[in-house]
Amino acid sequence: MFEKPSLLKNKETKDALCKIVGACATKYHYTMQSSASILHLIHKYDFLPQHMADAVAQAETKYNDGSLAVSLIREIGRMSPKDYARDASGAENVGRFLVELADRMPKLMSTNVGILMPHFGGESYKIRSSLVGVFGKLIAKAFKDNDGNSSNSTHRLRSKQAMLDILLERCRDVSAYTRSRVLQTWAELCEEHSVSIGLWNQVSEIAAGRLEDKAAMVRKSALNLLSTLLQYNPFGPQLRTATFEATLEKYKQKLTGMTPPSTSHGNEENDVVVKTEISEIEEGEINNDLNGNAAEEHLSPDKNEEAEKNCVEDSGPSQIENGVDNDDNTPDVGSLEQTRALVASLEAGVRFAKCMSSTMPVLVQLLASPAATDVEHSIQFLMRCRQFLVDGAESCLRKMLPLVFSQERAIYEAVEGAFITIYIKKNSMETASNLINITIDASVGDLAALEYIIGVLVSKGDISSGTISALWDFFTFNVNGVSAELSRGALSVLCMAAKSSPKVLSSHLLNIIDIGFGRWAKEDPLLARTACIALQRLSEEDRGSLITRHSRVFNSLKSLLVGQGLTEQSWYAAAEQAINAIYTLHHKPEIFLADIIKRFYVSTFGQNETLEQVAPDGQNQLDEASLHQCSLSVGVTKLSRFVFIVSHVALKHLVYIESSVRKVRKQKADKQRAAAESQASETDADLSQSSEKATQECNINAELGVSASEDARLDSLAEKAEREIITGRQNQKFVIGICAPIIAKICKDFAMLQKFPRLQASAMLALCKLMVVDPDFCDANLQLLFTVAQNAVSETVRSNCVIALGDLAVRFPNHLEPWTEHMYARLSDPSQSVRKNAVLVLSHLILNDMMKVKGYISEMALRLEDEDPRISNLVKLFFHELSKKGNNPIYNLLPDILSRISCQNISEETFCNIMQFLIDSIKKDKQMEGLIEKLCHRFSGITDKKHWVDIAYCLSQLTYTEKGFKKLADLFKNYEHALAEDAVIDYFKSISNKAKKFAKPEVKSFVEDFEAKLVKCHEERKELEITAQNAMSHQQKLSGQAGTEKPNPDETSFETKIAFQDDGFNEEDIGSSKITSEESTRSDAAEDIDSHESIISEPGDAAASRSTNDESYLESNICPSATKSCRKGKPRKKQSRRTPKLEEPLTEEEGELPDIQPAETNVVQPGTELPDDNSSISSFSHDNIGLSRRKKAVQLKLPAEESVSSVIDEEKENNIKQIPHTRSSHKARQQKETVTSQTRTLRKR
Repeated sequence: MFEKPSLLKNKETKDALCKIVGACATKYHYTMQSSASILHLIHKYDFLPQHMADAVAQAETKYNDGSLAVSLIREIGRMSPKDYARDASGAENVGRFLVELADRMPKLMSTNVGILMPHFGGESYKIRSSLVGVFGKLIAKAFKDNDGNSSNSTHRLRSKQAMLDILLERCRDVSAYTRSRVLQTWAELCEEHSVSIGLWNQVSEIAAGRLEDKAAMVRKSALNLLSTLLQYNPFGPQLRTATFEATLEKYKQKLTGMTPPSTSHGNEENDVVVKTEISEIEEGEINNDLNGNAAEEHLSPDKNEEAEKNCVEDSGPSQIENGVDNDDNTPDVGSLEQTRALVASLEAGVRFAKCMSSTMPVLVQLLASPAATDVEHSIQFLMRCRQFLVDGAESCLRKMLPLVFSQERAIYEAVEGAFITIYIKKNSMETASNLINITIDASVGDLAALEYIIGVLVSKGDISSGTISALWDFFTFNVNGVSAELSRGALSVLCMAAKSSPKVLSSHLLNIIDIGFGRWAKEDPLLARTACIALQRLSEEDRGSLITRHSRVFNSLKSLLVGQGLTEQSWYAAAEQAINAIYTLHHKPEIFLADIIKRFYVSTFGQNETLEQVAPDGQNQLDEASLHQCSLSVGVTKLSRFVFIVSHVALKHLVYIESSVRKVRKQKADKQRAAAESQASETDADLSQSSEKATQECNINAELGVSASEDARLDSLAEKAEREIITGRQNQKFVIGICAPIIAKICKDFAMLQKFPRLQASAMLALCKLMVVDPDFCDANLQLLFTVAQNAVSETVRSNCVIALGDLAVRFPNHLEPWTEHMYARLSDPSQSVRKNAVLVLSHLILNDMMKVKGYISEMALRLEDEDPRISNLVKLFFHELSKKGNNPIYNLLPDILSRISCQNISEETFCNIMQFLIDSIKKDKQMEGLIEKLCHRFSGITDKKHWVDIAYCLSQLTYTEKGFKKLADLFKNYEHALAEDAVIDYFKSISNKAKKFAKPEVKSFVEDFEAKLVKCHEERKELEITAQNAMSHQQKLSGQAGTEKPNPDETSFETKIAFQDDGFNEEDIGSSKITSEESTRSDAAEDIDSHESIISEPGDAAASRSTNDESYLESNICPSATKSCRKGKPRKKQSRRTPKLEEPLTEEEGELPDIQPAETNVVQPGTELPDDNSSISSFSHDNIGLSRRKKAVQLKLPAEESVSSVIDEEKENNIKQIPHTRSSHKARQQKETVTSQTRTLRKR
């Protein structure tokens, strides 16, 4: 019946079933059978744990017998943890049953909980999480009642302390679910007032540390725990660290005054006692009644609440602000023991306040987390911190303002709710004051976010009309104590509100003009800029009335631009908004601003002629010398303002043309819509006819392309108007076109710009604006722009150039495409601000498909390990977003990025971090398999061992499926040659180890075979490499011995060189070695002597045996390709060379290496039959015998002596016999050197 959930919903039926189970188990002693059945049902049905816990608890209550509960606990404890690891559903049900049982029978569970401890070491995280919940229930409920027995109390206290220690330890559990459950349990204990003051700080520090956990659920639980700790903290409602420290210092002084002065060591003893008191409270060991109040032992019952109240009052700000340090201001708390307890509590309070304030930097990072839960709960916790006056909470809350632009609805609502709670009050003056204080010293991003949220609140009505009136009172100085800065802040808030409701500014136009451009603007220079923004936010009706009734507004704007009333720093911001206001309000802004530019020109260059008179042919007559002279005579300020005005007017005129085109198109669309509506208002009979007629007309117009032709004509007019801004018409240039060459010349005068940095910043910014306007001007100055972006001394100038390049890439992508490499080069700029702007610009262009991702993206990948963490995080965000586009472009870019980064001079750790991050962004199995194939093919054309190791590392970071691993094994030939490297074989072994963990038995066998194949190949390659190194060192040793014998320069000698190379014989070296006829004769003599020495040193079979052994040595280690080529008789192209005669030609069967002199000779092909006459014998070239494995040259020096000639003549008469000669015979070489030395000695004598 327990298996049917419908029966358990009936209370009477459930009670009857519980009574039956209890009676059978306790009254009739069927405990074992009942417990087995209950456990079986619990494992099987997930709705039974709660009902079975009720049945077990009812049996213990009714029959006063807990044997059934004990039996169940023991059965659960006896089960192997591995069983629960295999049965996840059963483990979850059993865990829920244990938690319910602990909630209903806490004391019985506390005496038997030790049986369940082995499950903390099991693999099932569900059982571990449930045991954590069990401990939380037991700590909260099992140790409340005190039966008066001191021994039992001590035992129970120790049990409770052990459970608390386990909960603290479980915060580091390997499972995120268990860690989260532990933090939730601590929050529940705080709500139950079951955490002592001594443990409060320990739990707080653990929760603060878990804010950086990798799992979002753990971070969420940690934020909730910290909020709970703040809400239920025992230290007071204000947690300012300075306040606590001041109060603590007062009580320490009072404690020092209470110490008896009779003893000489009184202060030292007092310090020891206070430290002991603090340690006892922090460890939570002072708690006789087990209620968790650490200070109660030291405070008498009648003064406990009074002391705590005094402590809280003393920790308030009022005591600190008064600054009175006498003893009368410090509350009398009674005895010495009570004072020590309060000092210890205040020490704990200071520690808790510092712990809360230390979480602020982490919370700022969590506000930018991609997990919505992190952002929501971080905002909630910051709100709680602000409520308790935690240091740094107010500034952190400002960081949440940009989150109003989040696409997550929950995040936006959390930010909006927090903003309303903090800043929007019932009192209108208080709300206005709060909003004004936000705008002051706010960043550009904060102002944009504030403008958005205020606009939303005004449209919703959350900002009342009373608040708007209060803001106008602040702006017009109708409130006492208002400064120019507060007035500007009020106008800023009103401008934000006017964006959604323009009527806000309607009744105060005169105030805006009088205050914004009056004497107050001199006190706060930014007030004029704000007034210009307010003029732009006027409604259409207000703009018309402003022009007709208050034309002096343009005089004010003109005087702001031309006059000298503003400081240098504030003029540019105000002038920018003034020009914007003129283009917004004036019906002919180009004429009005042209007059201002002409006045600026005359004022700047000191010429009375107009611009047209100065350059009637469109060519400016000012050269660089005159510009430099003007800058010295006029001053940098006027010249900087002039170029700023010209460039910004050009940019705004471009915007004005585009807005005019949009307005024309909108009017056209409105007319068409109005015509359609008027036709729709006709009668039903006429409606059908008119609709058919309209449809026919639309179809005819579409076929004729009438609408398209009108749009094309409009686009053509717009393009023509844009080009006329700088280029002009035919032979006529306008104001901007005449001034543009002047700005270009200023930017090219590097000497002047280096002398005046402010002029350089203004001129380069002006040049960038003009380049955005005209494509021809852009092409003409692109090289200059990139030169300045690379070489400018000022990082501000370089940053402006990088930002301008992003705008140019959007407007003229085809013009910037050839300069893509130089744009990526800015990522390596030494300045952090330049690199940051380059990352932002390139990220915007690539993610919005305005720039193609090319191989230069490796420069962006290098910034993943940038020294500035902000840049590194921006690049990580870029690649994260890039991986979401299409079919993950990173998959196609990764091999090229790998090749380029491998060539960079970076550390191994940096390389590994970069590639691991990029590989982690590839998730699809198919792409992983394709990447395996691409990387394996990369081994083929690479000889650099470092590149082998890098590729092998990337292969080891991939995720391998069965198909992917088989593909890796199939491509064994591609990376076989690289397995000699220890690092490469280690990475391949790690791949096989990962594959064996989750592989099927048959696949596991395949993996083991593959690993054995890798090890065998590695050993073979390693052995060959060692052998080749030994041969090379041996050859170098012989070369060194030959080089120690230096011939007399007066004596006739010759030098024979044999060059061996890894990749073939160097024919250029042969051609560069010229031997005279006399040297050729002596070479023949040397060869004959070598043969003679071989005959002497190696008679009979011994010589043949050694010759055979040396031949095999050469074939296997030095030049196997040579012997192989000779044996196959591979034909080679004949070459015209002269070489000394060989003692014997090398035949195909012998395959031996004679002494060879590099010179010109006619090459004889292998297998050619040679005549007996030695005079007609031609030697083989080095290509024929394939000497390709040695790098050092062996030098043999032989004297030209009469004894040598006699030996040669004697050998020629007897016809030189074909004696096999081996140059690698070490013993023969030594004997030969001995004979040579003896010959040289005789000659000297």
